[in-house]
Formats: sequence, structure tokens, C-alpha cells
Amino acid sequence: MESVYIRYGSLKGIMVNSSQIPYFVLTAYLDMGYLKYLYFVIVLMLYIVIVVANAFLIVTICMKRSLHEPMYVFLCSLLVNELYGSAGLFPFLLLQITSDTHTISRSMCFLQIYCLYTYATVEFSNLAVMSYDRYLAICCPLHYKARLTSCKVALLIALVWLYSLIKFLVSTFLTFRLKLCGNVIDRMYCQIYYVTKLACSDTTVNNVWGLFASFVTIGVPLIPIMFSYTKILRVCVNGSKETRQKAVSTCTPHIASLLIFTFGCGFEIFQSRYNMTSVPRILRIVLSLYFVTIQGLFNPIIYGLRLSKIRQICLNVSFFTFILCK
Repeated sequence: MESVYIRYGSLKGIMVNSSQIPYFVLTAYLDMGYLKYLYFVIVLMLYIVIVVANAFLIVTICMKRSLHEPMYVFLCSLLVNELYGSAGLFPFLLLQITSDTHTISRSMCFLQIYCLYTYATVEFSNLAVMSYDRYLAICCPLHYKARLTSCKVALLIALVWLYSLIKFLVSTFLTFRLKLCGNVIDRMYCQIYYVTKLACSDTTVNNVWGLFASFVTIGVPLIPIMFSYTKILRVCVNGSKETRQKAVSTCTPHIASLLIFTFGCGFEIFQSRYNMTSVPRILRIVLSLYFVTIQGLFNPIIYGLRLSKIRQICLNVSFFTFILCK
């Protein structure tokens, strides 16, 4: 069986079977010295804010009966996904910041791959379902409740999660079975593309499946998004001022979230496929973490400020808390 000699920096070289590499080395981390403790505190505070903000809105939606509507149920699913995605990155990131040897075990690497890729798929699919919800609310208000019953809402959410979890289970398995001839990944976390580049076995099946999975991941959610907003735009152009105001107030958070997420994923794909050495290293690091961190941070703010029901409940809770503290 083919063997490979692995060496990185001050790490001691080890002789391993090419299909049994025990760990990967992540080379994108800077030599931060004592500043690593400052970065640790910043990242920790960011993670706490994301968890508290998303958990607060989830509890608010679950506890308030007036928010038990399809739009808020889909939003709750989106916020749960923010907690899921951030849990796949931040604890690992905090550990790596304080570590002197930036390594990750083979099993943890593939677990992280599965978590982050399913997070991205659930996010985009959930946004697609939310666009369909907005289409029904604005274009078919009289049939809204009949078309989006509680059972249909639960079925749509279940499909979003199961579709994502099963699809990337196949992708992760196909990557895991590859024979690798290296263990150095120039990233801050594991990615399928970079692990596949280390393969010294045939990757034809992985490449074909990757193209199919990419098409399905982008194409399937894009169809309801394009359909919904085409219909909404047509109604806004031909509808009354009240209809346009309703569309703007309820669609603005969704469009903002969709654009932010699309930009983050687009840059991540672009960065992994093309040479980005001309871009400052610190900027590349920030933007590589963008697609996971930005959604969890800004979705609670976007939806909390723009959706009147949630905004009013948050104000009431804040006022009540202030009175108790007094």
C-alpha cells in the first residue's frame, strides 16, 4: 500500500498509510503572539452575541401565540440553523486561536465539513421556502391560510432539513473514502474542495457528484426564489400603494438576508477556486469566515427591527426588564 511522509513547520514528520492520515494541518492562521488572547475574547464575544440573539428570537417566537404563523415558523427554522452553523465553527475557532499547532483530527475535519456544508444548504433552502411564503402572503392573501396549513409548514421545514442532511452525507462519505497524499490545508477550517485536492486516488466520482450537488444546491432553491419575486414584483407594479408597502415591509428582511448570504457564499467559492494572494491575508481570513458568522449576527437584527410584531414584542420585553431592574 502506498505511503506518504508528512511534515509541516515544527511538527514532527510521521510516516502513514495514504488512506489513514490521522490529522490535517491548517495553515491559514497568522502568528498572533500575545494578540491571540485579544482575538480569543473578540471571537468569544461574537459567538455569545450570536447565540443569545438567535436564542432570544427563537424563544420569543415559540412562546408568543401571536407569532405562530408560517412566516415566523420559517424564521424560527432559519434561526435554529444559525445556531447549528455557528456551533460547527466557533468552538473549533476558539480552540485554534489559543493553540500553537493548528491541527484537526481526520474525523473532526469531516464532521466540521458536514456541519458547515449542511448549514449552508439549509440556509439557502430555508430562504427559498420563505420567499414562497411571501409570495402567497402578498399575491394570494385570501388563500394564504388554506395553502400554508400547519401540516404543510411542518412538511416544508422537514424537507428542507432532510434534503440538506442526506445530500451532504453522500458528499462527505465520498470525500472520506479518498486516499490522501498530504495533510496541509491552507484554510482556517476544513472544506471538501481542499481535502479533495490532497487525493492521490481517482476523484471522478467525487467530481461528478460535486457538480450534481452544486447544481441541486443552487438550482432547486433558486427556482422558487425567482418565481416568487417575479410574481411579487408584478403585483407591486400593478397593485395599490398599500400592497406595495406591505411587500416592502415584509420582503426587505428576506431580500437583505438572501443578498448577504449569497455574497458570502459567492466569495467563498471564488476564493477557493482562484489565486487570491494579491488580497491582504487578514482580509482573506475575515471574508472566509463571513458566510458563517454574518448570517447569525445580522438575521436577528434584520428581522427583529423590520418585522413589526417581533419589534413590538422585543420592545415590551425590554421595557418590562427595565422596570424590574428599577
